[in-house]
Amino acid sequence: MDNNILSLLGLIAFLLSLSTPEHGVLVLSCPEYQEGFDGSCYEFVVIQRTFLSAQSWCERGGGHLAFILNDETQQFLQKHLQPEKDWWLGLAPASVSLKLDFAAEGPLSWLDGSDISYSNWLNDPVPGARCAHILRNSGFQWEATDNCSQQLHFICQFGVCVCVCVCLCVCVCMQSINIPDSSSASFSFPPLDADVLPPDKPVDVRVMFHLRNHDLIMFSLKNNLCFDTQVLLPRPEGELANSTIMYLGNHSTLKVDIPSSDVTLVLKIEPSRDMPFQLFLGYKYYPNNKQYIAKTQMPLQSNTQEERYTWVLGPSELSGNVGVHYVVLIPIVNPGIQSVNATVTVISIVAQCKYWDETKYTWKQDGCKVGPITSSLVTQCLCNHLTFFGSSFFVMPNLVDVSRSAQLFSTFAKNPVVVCFVGAIFIAYLLVVMWARRKDIHDTIKVKVTVLEDNDPLAEYRYMLNVSTGHRRGASTSSQVTVILLGTEGESEPHHLTDPDKPVFERGTVDTFLLTTPFSLGELLSIRLWHDNSGGHPAWYINKILVQDVETGKKWHFLCNSWLAISMNECTLDKVFHVATETELRTFSNLFFMRMARDFCDGHIWFSVISRPPTSTFTCVQRVSCCFSLLLCTMLTNIMFWGIPTNPSEQTMDLGHIEITWQHVMIGIQSSILTFPINLIIVSIFRSTRPQKKPEKSTRVSKQGKNGNKSSSQAPSPKWDRELMVDTVVKDLKKIVQSLSKAMKRPVPWQELEFSPGKQTDINSLLSLVEETIWQHLNSQFLYKQLRHLEKQLHLLGPSHFPNQDCYHRAVEQLQGMNGLLEPFSIGGDLLVRSNGDPETSNGDSGRKKCCQGGLPWWFVIIGWILVLATSGVSGYFTMIYGLTYGKDRSISWLISMVVSFFQSLFLTQPLKVLGFAAFFALVLKKVDQEEYGDPQIKEALRNPVQASRRDSTCSFYQPPPPSDIERMKNNMIKEQKVYASAAAYMGFMWMLLLVAYSQRDTNAFFLNQHIRQSFSQGISDSMTLSDVFTWANTSLLSNLFGVYPGFITDGNSKLVGNAHLRQVRVQKNSCGVAHSMRQAVPDCNAPYSWEVEDMGSYGPGWNRSVSVNTSKTLRSPWQYQTQASLRALPIWGSVVLYRGGGFVVELGPDSQNASSTLQYLFDSTWLDMFTRAVFVEFTVYNANVNLFCIVTLMLETAAVGAFQFRSDLQSVQLYQSTGGLSFCLMASGVIYFLYILYYMYVQGKLMKRQRWAYFKTKQNMLELAIILLSWSALSVFIKRALLGNRDMEYYQNHKDQFASFQDTANADATLGYLIAFLVLLATIKLWNLLRLNPKLHMMTAVIQRAWTDLSGLILIMIIMLLAYSIACNLMYGWKLYSYRTLLDATMTMVSLQVGIFNFDEVLDYNPVLAAFLIGSCIIFMTFVVLTLFVAVVMGAFGEERKHHKPSDEEEIVDLMLMKLYSLFGMKIKKEEKIH
Repeated sequence: MDNNILSLLGLIAFLLSLSTPEHGVLVLSCPEYQEGFDGSCYEFVVIQRTFLSAQSWCERGGGHLAFILNDETQQFLQKHLQPEKDWWLGLAPASVSLKLDFAAEGPLSWLDGSDISYSNWLNDPVPGARCAHILRNSGFQWEATDNCSQQLHFICQFGVCVCVCVCLCVCVCMQSINIPDSSSASFSFPPLDADVLPPDKPVDVRVMFHLRNHDLIMFSLKNNLCFDTQVLLPRPEGELANSTIMYLGNHSTLKVDIPSSDVTLVLKIEPSRDMPFQLFLGYKYYPNNKQYIAKTQMPLQSNTQEERYTWVLGPSELSGNVGVHYVVLIPIVNPGIQSVNATVTVISIVAQCKYWDETKYTWKQDGCKVGPITSSLVTQCLCNHLTFFGSSFFVMPNLVDVSRSAQLFSTFAKNPVVVCFVGAIFIAYLLVVMWARRKDIHDTIKVKVTVLEDNDPLAEYRYMLNVSTGHRRGASTSSQVTVILLGTEGESEPHHLTDPDKPVFERGTVDTFLLTTPFSLGELLSIRLWHDNSGGHPAWYINKILVQDVETGKKWHFLCNSWLAISMNECTLDKVFHVATETELRTFSNLFFMRMARDFCDGHIWFSVISRPPTSTFTCVQRVSCCFSLLLCTMLTNIMFWGIPTNPSEQTMDLGHIEITWQHVMIGIQSSILTFPINLIIVSIFRSTRPQKKPEKSTRVSKQGKNGNKSSSQAPSPKWDRELMVDTVVKDLKKIVQSLSKAMKRPVPWQELEFSPGKQTDINSLLSLVEETIWQHLNSQFLYKQLRHLEKQLHLLGPSHFPNQDCYHRAVEQLQGMNGLLEPFSIGGDLLVRSNGDPETSNGDSGRKKCCQGGLPWWFVIIGWILVLATSGVSGYFTMIYGLTYGKDRSISWLISMVVSFFQSLFLTQPLKVLGFAAFFALVLKKVDQEEYGDPQIKEALRNPVQASRRDSTCSFYQPPPPSDIERMKNNMIKEQKVYASAAAYMGFMWMLLLVAYSQRDTNAFFLNQHIRQSFSQGISDSMTLSDVFTWANTSLLSNLFGVYPGFITDGNSKLVGNAHLRQVRVQKNSCGVAHSMRQAVPDCNAPYSWEVEDMGSYGPGWNRSVSVNTSKTLRSPWQYQTQASLRALPIWGSVVLYRGGGFVVELGPDSQNASSTLQYLFDSTWLDMFTRAVFVEFTVYNANVNLFCIVTLMLETAAVGAFQFRSDLQSVQLYQSTGGLSFCLMASGVIYFLYILYYMYVQGKLMKRQRWAYFKTKQNMLELAIILLSWSALSVFIKRALLGNRDMEYYQNHKDQFASFQDTANADATLGYLIAFLVLLATIKLWNLLRLNPKLHMMTAVIQRAWTDLSGLILIMIIMLLAYSIACNLMYGWKLYSYRTLLDATMTMVSLQVGIFNFDEVLDYNPVLAAFLIGSCIIFMTFVVLTLFVAVVMGAFGEERKHHKPSDEEEIVDLMLMKLYSLFGMKIKKEEKIH
């Protein structure tokens, strides 16, 4: 070995010493997804695999299933394992380097053949166990099993190597190179003999890695090798490998398919027992002892069991045959034995080993062969030279067996996913095709040149206008559009752009019009457009206009890109656009948007289905079919490669969250190769095929019409004969004279053109003026045509229409003379006209033009349809076969990914591609695309000009809209915007207010109050004595106050917050005077309760004042008065009177036992006596289920008559806002509401500053001001309620054994509720201000204002009479009937009488005569008299208002809004006349 090798080994040793710590432990370097321990890297794979597949997974990464050789490793793995999952371990009966042998017998051992020195078995391994795993939920103990086909999680263990130079891991004696961290491939060098490495030649070893899945590895050595170099490359699972079990009772035959002539067939035999046998190989026939192409006898001579039973047949042994081969296996038995009871498993593998020839740039297999240890997982390549190696390059798709189609379709009921999806696509295609066909028919109507109806019959100079409407939302218009062309030689008449046969100026369309002028306008300078702002959507976005001079072929571009609308941009309806220069045409914005619109509308195969240009020969049906074919082909290529196994150790290119592998790249390339060409051919055929030529039906008529004499001599129609008069001819002659004046740019003697009403028309003078002009200056082919038309008109009229026949004949002679002068100058013009008008010439030129343009014959469309049907049918069929093969779960996964990727491509990738191409063309190429508007047929444009219609100059759209009309339209638009803004602002304000209002109230509060009230009202009677009160307290009160669960009332849903207490209010002794005559009989008098006579003293037990004040607080407190402030209480309304919040108070305690003893003490001490006027039971509960606090007050009150009446007052409060997303929304709504309030404050502040004191005289202003003040008041009360609630809760937290009063919080909550209710009321009334802009509602408001003086008197009379009857009823029935007990109750009863809610029986039973008189007179005077007068006053005011009504400037605002809403829903309304 020379010095170079020694130096290299020395360098390696030095690196090893540097990488080894002092204690001899290697520093681990594991990937991020692995964990290092004790010189190994462990990967915990959470996907599930069988034992064999798991081992293969680990081997492809350069490792194996984990070995647990000691307790330290066991403890380490336990830290990273999930205890609820099973994990495969590297235990099996026997193993070889690349394949496990489950047929081997014996105890379990580690896969490297070592015995199990450390174990953690749950149960001892049973005989016949083939593998082992860590059992879930067993404390990480091991379990042996014979079911190795179950799918479990697994642990991979990888060895640690010292990385030198290019990450090559150097091992023993430079004879093998393993790269576990970079690839699953391994390389073995032969022994370094002197023949290989002469002392005088150096070694050059180079390694290059490209991709992981199918690695290309280059080794260059300057000598050929005497020994083969081994290269192990991974194979995708199941790639060209089949397994068959054969019975050896007789000759057994195996069928093998050889795909190509350069592959190697590897047959791996696994017999059930050792025995000799022969194998014969035949091509397309069954071989025997005499006829075969190859044979062998097994077992072979080899060192390993696997190689002894492996037969490798290279291309030479296969003789280059391609197709079906038959393998016959014949056992070798002793004489006399007829059959053998044994089986063999034959695995047939097709593999190749090729290298890359750098000189010829091709793949070759010279010097390389497939090795015997090739398996379905790896390919062993043995080569006698080192260069680029590859096991395979292309990714093979998943295989399906077409012969099993019937069997697969029989499983449709279990797996209908893909079949139903493909069927749905076919059905959807048929439906869309029907829609597309209708769209094509509709588009054919649009493909026409519209000859404007208002073209002058005498004007024959033609201009083609291509008007392009933009793609913006609302770009189309319903208005009447008018155009004027302005050139260096004059301007055209206004022309109305319309078509009676089709809608014009729709969004994204191009409309073509033929406009005629008497003479050429010269070089066009500008174009003027306007419209009348009529229809439901008058706004118009004009993109561009292309004007073409038909006579000369010259084109002018006008880049408009403007709105003609009063609500957009410049707010104009009339605009002049100038001709675009070459520089303007090449600007980035123009090129970019033009290219982008063209690509989206025509180039993009999916979007163009909807936005196809009508002039395109690529129909909508064809585009839909191309999309259908493309979708099915894409689905097929996608499902073909779906779920192709990937190598976990394959190198990836990380792009953020996206990882790209070589396999992904190859799948994309192969899918494009399969899909793109055929669909490109289909699209190209449809797009490039010329339409089929249709025969001309009117050729003979056109030819006959070309003869001037015949055309002139034809009898006119009766209709035209009535319309064509001498005045018509004179008017046409005037137009000719005016046109001549414009063309010559000199004034015309207008005295010849003006005629008095009674003066005879002198047509001869006009013709003389024209003749003079011809002699002086002008020679024109178009003047010649116009004079010819005049001559035809005179022939149609005849001399009978002229008062003087000499005048007629002279006019004819003048016209013929002028035509003779102009005829020599019109030869070129006739040729030009003939080229455009003569059918034969036109057809010939058109044919030559199309021939020059190229294109496919029309019958290529049939080929395109055949390709569409073929690709769609084949793709759909194989997609269904793949789906049935994959199974239901896998099909659903594929379908989801397919749909997601399709929509991602359709709405993201492809639009970005279109934008990128548009930017590229606009920035780099800067090429202006020539507009293609088809081949317009204009030969019919001037077919019969004499009978053409003449314009009605009285139409309004021929005049630009005056500024006053535009201003009026702007005002209407401002009104419309105002109504939308007002309505939107009001609806938003009202919506936020309602959210805030209802967030402060909970519907569950009613049910909570009702439940508590009904629970505590048990045992209550209408009249109760003092003993009844104590009885109720000891039974119903205590049983409900202290429920089943401690601390909860009733059924245990509401928590008692603090303790409950009893409070009574008393009156002083002898608080009233007794009548003098009754003093002897009644010595004492105790008045009803009032604040003046309330007893506020301090007593001892039994209400004894002589008890010492040193009595303990516990015994003294029920007998001592406590003020309202000390109790933190508020006055409370009862059924009789308003009570103070103070009184004599006693705590009931925390439980039922204490409360019962307290009540017994009070009863024994006579705590309630004749001076008691009211007893209150007060407590607070919290129900967490509905998040509500309920402040409960139960009252038993008496009016000093000796009987107690029950009354309850409950108020629920929501102190804590609900959690979650709803709470955030409610908070946001409150913030938005007060933003509205701040905006209204700003508006009202500006209004107040401008109006000063007059601001307070307007009802609307006062309403707005009231809403603002109430809003801020509600916010203040809301904050106060929160503060009081926090205070009361803090008191409760510190005094849980005492009564906690929440009266202040409840009062604040009630106030907040009232404020919010009034806010909603006023905000709803604010809607009247919005509706008053409607004419009818505005007049109703004016009627009320006009009648207010009379109505106020009637209202006063009604109030007086209502008050009189209320007082009378209260005096008569107040002491007997409940409905009249007070004046307020009596007033409410009388109001109810007016609306029909009245109890007649109770008053009639009391006094029939008096009641009938009183109620009858009330009904007569109040209902019939006063209300009739009220209606009469209103109707009179309404009549006066109709006569003198002054409409509001904004009264149409609501009508405009309603019209918009009706048009939005496609409804038509009849517009009523205004009320005058």
